Amino acid sequence: MSSQEFQAAYSSIYNTGTRLLQYLREYRDGLHAQGDDAQGLQSIENEINEALDALQNQKYQVAVIAAMKAGKSTFLNSVIGADVLASETAACTICRTDVRHIKSGETPKLLEYREGSRKPVILVEGDAGEIQQKFLLRTREIRETGNPNNTTRFEIEHPIEAISQLSSLTGFTLVDTPGPNEWESTNFNINALKQTALEALRTCNAILFILNYASYKDNAVSDLFKDVVENRKDFIAENTGKIYFILNKIDQKTEKDREIAEVIKDLERELASFGFVNPVIYAASSRQGLLAKLIQQGKATESQIKDFKKFFSARYATEDEEGNQIIPAPKKIAVQALADSGIPTIQETVIQRITQNSGWNLLSEVVAEIDKAGKATEDTLNTQIKGWQMGIESLKEKVEEYRRRSQNARSRVELVKKAVEQEKQILIQGFSQGINEFADNAKDKIASEIDKIAESRSAKSPKPKKTQLIRKVPAPKSDNSIRGLGEIVGHIGEALLGFIPVFGQGLGKVFKLSTSLLDNLSESVPETFNSSVSEHGVNIEKFDPYIIRCKTQTEAQKIIKTINEFCAPHIESWWIDTQDELVRDGTSIREKLAHKIQEDIQKISDELSNYLGDALQVELNINPIQFPSFEFAGIDPAIKHQVEVFTRTETRTEYQTETRSKKSKSLCKGSKTYEVQVPIERTVEVQDRRTFYQVNLQQTVEQVHQKIDSNVSGTLVLLERVIEQQVSADFRSAERQINDYIQRFQNDFDRVLKERKTNEAEAPEILAKLEAQKIKLNEYLTELTSIRQSLDSWKPLRIVK
Repeated sequence: MSSQEFQAAYSSIYNTGTRLLQYLREYRDGLHAQGDDAQGLQSIENEINEALDALQNQKYQVAVIAAMKAGKSTFLNSVIGADVLASETAACTICRTDVRHIKSGETPKLLEYREGSRKPVILVEGDAGEIQQKFLLRTREIRETGNPNNTTRFEIEHPIEAISQLSSLTGFTLVDTPGPNEWESTNFNINALKQTALEALRTCNAILFILNYASYKDNAVSDLFKDVVENRKDFIAENTGKIYFILNKIDQKTEKDREIAEVIKDLERELASFGFVNPVIYAASSRQGLLAKLIQQGKATESQIKDFKKFFSARYATEDEEGNQIIPAPKKIAVQALADSGIPTIQETVIQRITQNSGWNLLSEVVAEIDKAGKATEDTLNTQIKGWQMGIESLKEKVEEYRRRSQNARSRVELVKKAVEQEKQILIQGFSQGINEFADNAKDKIASEIDKIAESRSAKSPKPKKTQLIRKVPAPKSDNSIRGLGEIVGHIGEALLGFIPVFGQGLGKVFKLSTSLLDNLSESVPETFNSSVSEHGVNIEKFDPYIIRCKTQTEAQKIIKTINEFCAPHIESWWIDTQDELVRDGTSIREKLAHKIQEDIQKISDELSNYLGDALQVELNINPIQFPSFEFAGIDPAIKHQVEVFTRTETRTEYQTETRSKKSKSLCKGSKTYEVQVPIERTVEVQDRRTFYQVNLQQTVEQVHQKIDSNVSGTLVLLERVIEQQVSADFRSAERQINDYIQRFQNDFDRVLKERKTNEAEAPEILAKLEAQKIKLNEYLTELTSIRQSLDSWKPLRIVK
């Protein structure tokens, strides 16, 4: 499905939905005039409104990830069609930056979001140049000062030229994420930036990796894929269709360099080694594309025109009969230069992929919601017509029988609810297992590093002895730790337990260290760790390898600082990888649970429909229980929302120091969360009156373990709340749909009975009016059927989430 076909389908759906909505309002107004509140029709109207809102406001996010100096900002600017994102030698992307499309003519803005504040700070309003300058200054300021305002992300509101002609993609957003070597080049929390990149991989509709033509094999690129892709090959394989690679800066190729096609073949082999099978690679000259767009639009500055002439115009030169080189004016070659840059092809491909997958899915779901509303209205009309045609006594009997059956249906819905409550506990238990496994592995890894220090010190003592290790290896967990709950679970649980995986199965892969704590201490405090124990005046008989004796307090403080700088970031990085796996597994399980809820409620609804059809001798539509994705928020935004709620509460409310500390720790807000404050013991040797300062490594490990436990406890509370809210919301959605269905027919019956008591003589006129309304409604249902058939003809073979 091309972007033009998508736009046409979008417009058809919106127009049909809007006219059906108007039809319903007029129908309801007529009932209001007769003293009927028409609540059943109101719920149908609400469903159409929600579907049309989703159609207009759906977000389509494209994440752009790159190693530093790959030309990411220039690439983004070329897609935007404006020189709005700054680029300089130093890393510019210090935190996530969303470029959100606005209509041409609206005022562009630069917004800054800060931790603890719901509303952003407006940094500047104006043109691209003003935004770029302010953004650059603010970026430098944050990098130099260490982010004292706790900035979490930026947002730029600016027209995006690539989708300017597609009103169906007004929710289009480019997500600029910092790459691994940008993490290292800032004073920002490195792990927080890593978390941003992983979140983009989970949630964005398309992902573009930007690689520098001149350095696609260097360490920065390897680090990029190592940090972002490692341990996620299954996920990468499942989402291959939304991942693209841009070989940027091909304008730097010289005559002696290999052909671009040959370089792309080599890059394909490199990417395959990281798990990318048959990667989609596009060559691009972002700078050429940006300048060509600006020249086409008449927005290029003198400096930009000079750059275009200097670097690109000569490629389009011709020779006259005398061999003189003729270089055409920039405006005459801008169109061709833009095409040659590769940017239009990339834009078209990515937009087409979005419309074919996320876009098609949205259109399909919106059509299903509107069609459901239209058929519900059709059932109301058919019920009304049949109610006027049958004998009144027979109608009364059927109404009474319907009341009994609907009450039975509601009772069965309650049974489903109880089973869902049990399933929630299984899901929570699964998360608990994964989080506790993180805690056990993190504790074990840190204790192991401390043991290595003790073993090294013991080996350097005059009388080496076997060291009693403090490391405790966690006992292996049974694969049936969750499944044992199946005994207390009802029919839903028994069906669901078969596909709930054991959380944390792959967590062992994430607990890696880039270096050792002993090496770090040997480098930062060489006088203590590179000499023998006897040189520090230790009584060999009382020697404890876990107690480090220092000559000065400064030396002891440096040891504590080094331990914190080593342990805290590693623990947080392990947690981010663990959370990434838990969120992926949890999202999948939740979707399956929602599907099971849907099946059970659908069965109850279908039985009620079948009874009504038989009793009234009329063909009724099924009442599809639907969970459209535009109402199905993922775990990521729910967790983010809960953290924001906690953070705002923490910011606004004054707590005692101890309470505030606990609250902060529960949110895992950075590596400082895991830093410990180990007391340094001051001792004086009586014999020679020498003073020493001691660091107890066992006490250090205990404090680290306490910090981990504290965070695990708080995180469990947070995730339990998210699961509780999401699964409950899924059930409430299904419950609301069947309750609306039950109540709508009850209202229809009550309406007919009431009208027949007072307007029996007008039955022919009323029936004629209902038949006319049905004919009009059928026009909309026919249009929706046609739209559905058209969409099905474009249906992708596989929808990538």
